[in-house]
Amino acid sequence: MLAALLYGQEDLRLEQVADPTPTTGEVVIQVGVATTCGTDLKVWRRGGHAKMLQLPTLFGHEAAGEIVAVGSGVTNWQVGDRIVANNSAPCMKCFFCQRQEYSLCPNITWNNGTFAEYLKIPAAIVQHNMLRVPDGLPLSLASMTEPLACVLHGVARSHVQPHDRVVVLGDGAIGLMFVAVLAQTSEVILWGGNDHRLKVGQELGATHTFNYHHIPDIPGVVKELTHGWGADVVIEATGVPTVWETAITCARPGATVNLFGGCPRDTTITVDTEKLHYSELTLKGVFHNTPEYVRAALSLIASGKIPFELLISQERSLQDLEQVFYQMKAREVIKVAIIPGLPQDKRIFDR
Repeated sequence: MLAALLYGQEDLRLEQVADPTPTTGEVVIQVGVATTCGTDLKVWRRGGHAKMLQLPTLFGHEAAGEIVAVGSGVTNWQVGDRIVANNSAPCMKCFFCQRQEYSLCPNITWNNGTFAEYLKIPAAIVQHNMLRVPDGLPLSLASMTEPLACVLHGVARSHVQPHDRVVVLGDGAIGLMFVAVLAQTSEVILWGGNDHRLKVGQELGATHTFNYHHIPDIPGVVKELTHGWGADVVIEATGVPTVWETAITCARPGATVNLFGGCPRDTTITVDTEKLHYSELTLKGVFHNTPEYVRAALSLIASGKIPFELLISQERSLQDLEQVFYQMKAREVIKVAIIPGLPQDKRIFDR
């Protein structure tokens, strides 16, 4: 089969590799759609990820498709089922899993390789984090279950209250998903650096949008909009250390700051200890997702309450993948639906 392998920093190669074969408890799917993600872009640019993969490796982690082979011992699935599989599953046995802190499980089973014609789903994921795609739901939308599950986990950990004023820093796909979810109950102030993405943020419910290239004083504007106090909750969704620091300065006394974007390895930030202590701030790192939020994410997508299709800029072939990553790097697209069976250079739509 044709598959994308990551060898290093911005070194992505399409190669012919052996078709996967399922062993006990596993299934193999034909990838219908694999969506690109900001994490993929980050990994491609940095040449690795601290937890999820070791180079060289099959690449990509968001996909939905159809089962084409079933391993022994699999009883609840059959060839032809449309499924979406999370890129991980916790062990369900360790100290953290027993406390239902599944995203902290040190024995998580990770799975990469969605940018390919076929994908093998490990037994742990089949058992705990593989879901049936509802009839009528496009695979391109179902494929976004994993990042939305991360966002729902992040929202839950932020303890957002109805009518809170929430600042989201970052207009990537994750930041825009935060906007879409939070705007259902809260006033959302979105900051980003791309006018098109900020417009999408407005369509997803952001009350205010600002381009930091034109208005650099982020904390000052936030305070103007919040009677001088700052935001009730701040979501950092860029993975840039200086933006982590900006997020803290946007918070009111008693606020929660969700430092959601993963920064490069060995980076640090400076925190005003006086503000942290006397303003009783809660600084919280939130990572990945849990089985509960994987299910909630697919349910939310299938409900049609939020137009998540706004996040898909293009549909492209697997052969176009390298070009797509350069488009992502230039911030020309938000998410791209990679369709392995699509002829090269054919764009079904370009939003």
